Amino acid sequence: MIDLADMKAIALRTAGSPLDAMPRLHCYLQSEATPPVPLIYDPVATLVLQGTKRTIIGDRVLEYGAGDCMIVAVEAAAVAQICQASSERPYLAFNLFIEPKVLLPILAKMPVRDTSSDVAFGFSEATPALIEAWSRYIGLINRPHEIPVLAPLYETELMYRLLSGPQGDLLRQIANTDTRLSRLRVAMEWIRDHVAEHLSVEAMAEIAGMSVSVFHRRFKAATGHSPLQYQKYIRLHEARQLLISGRVEAAKVAFAVGYESASQFSREYKRLFGAPPRRDTHVEQTAARGKR
Repeated sequence: MIDLADMKAIALRTAGSPLDAMPRLHCYLQSEATPPVPLIYDPVATLVLQGTKRTIIGDRVLEYGAGDCMIVAVEAAAVAQICQASSERPYLAFNLFIEPKVLLPILAKMPVRDTSSDVAFGFSEATPALIEAWSRYIGLINRPHEIPVLAPLYETELMYRLLSGPQGDLLRQIANTDTRLSRLRVAMEWIRDHVAEHLSVEAMAEIAGMSVSVFHRRFKAATGHSPLQYQKYIRLHEARQLLISGRVEAAKVAFAVGYESASQFSREYKRLFGAPPRRDTHVEQTAARGKR
């Protein structure tokens, strides 16, 4: 079994390289502190190996560091900042994106617990048993020939340790299909699938099977944002991806993601990302020139 030092060595060696045999496991390295950056989290478990990170979701601020494990149970619009990192001691973390189908057979063998919580994210210090489970799973990177057989077993162990720990209720709500968060996730997926359409809170609440007032309250408790704020963030992030990838002409991006006013789009884009849309168009054009 490997320890934290061994996991750091693996992270330093593999950061930035795709792990084709373990596609949901990503290694993140940042060699300097960063300003706050807006992003969208997918459901994920994160083990921090070195450095400190601050995540702001709505009005909640979470700051966590080496030895902490962060869980995000729903797609979440957040602002993240690396607070402590340097070239000598970079911020290092492993992210494992969570699949409900991995959790379901484990939960079937565990005692039933009430998971009627509106909380969708949190962190805690990893226990020795959880560190061991992470180390076995990450250690497979050094032994790729073992991955086809052992990765599913070690991931099951890791998910079991997470389900048994302080953030276990968050994971339970990813897998269970009749919890508050699971119904909110259905509405959130619907928002993403209809990002360019005019959506009413009434329609979103109906998708979630809740009254408008209950839906609005629980949605904000889970994501830190109102449903319409969340839709706006999804639209703006989608617009940024389109601009950077060059898949849609800059002049058409605002309308492609559902804005009726290009000037309003530009204002809200600048407010969220700190610069107007043309900056990210320039990034895409510069990258394209660099490939010639």
